Amino acid sequence: MCESVDDVTQAVLAKNDGLAASLRDELARRGVSVANLLSSPGSGKTELLGRVLARAVERRVPVAALTADLATENDARRLARSGAPVKQLLTDGLCHLEARQLRGHVESWLPQDTSLLFVENVGNLVCPAAYDLGESLRIVLMAVTEGEDKPLKYPTAFGSAHLVVLTKTDLAEAAGFDESAFHANLRRVNPGVEVVRTCARTGDGVDTVLERVLAARDGGSVHRPPLAPHPHGHVHAPDPVS
Repeated sequence: MCESVDDVTQAVLAKNDGLAASLRDELARRGVSVANLLSSPGSGKTELLGRVLARAVERRVPVAALTADLATENDARRLARSGAPVKQLLTDGLCHLEARQLRGHVESWLPQDTSLLFVENVGNLVCPAAYDLGESLRIVLMAVTEGEDKPLKYPTAFGSAHLVVLTKTDLAEAAGFDESAFHANLRRVNPGVEVVRTCARTGDGVDTVLERVLAARDGGSVHRPPLAPHPHGHVHAPDPVS
């Protein structure tokens, strides 16, 4: 009997969830906290992350970053200017990261003294939302230029966020961004989630983002949204049985 696409999807996601849970336990034993950053392309995620990494380095936080893209190592070069250890992960066309990929880099590359690992996921708010990476904190970023209805268009991503970060806030007035409407829309998919306003150009909000991530690392209270359902997205076929 042939498996349906839904059956294959659920099998792949279930395998990923199992790997993620195991990786989360392993990282916890090593004292490593992972922040998984999700956003659309062009949100300013890389620029903001570079600022956060630089601030962490200044404060002597043992931090590292893994950045994922379909092609080029441009983001890794940009993030490396912070002084933090950075590794580029090329997905060869895959539109999201999976727990197996993160595990491989944790085992082969992550510096031993790391206590905080930022993972910059592929720029996409659909597929990455379905894949737990074993993260301690899921941060969803959105530029004010993207429109206040974004949470309603991508409810799985925003609904699974522990923290939401607004970027490029210096452009809010020019873009006609209705922040009240944005907050109302966000409450519909993730009531109670904290929103941090940032501007990488001026540095506004950079310290706040770092403080929230450090608090999560150190066992502080973190908003925990209800478990969001897996969306139907692109998946790999299950690995062949050896």
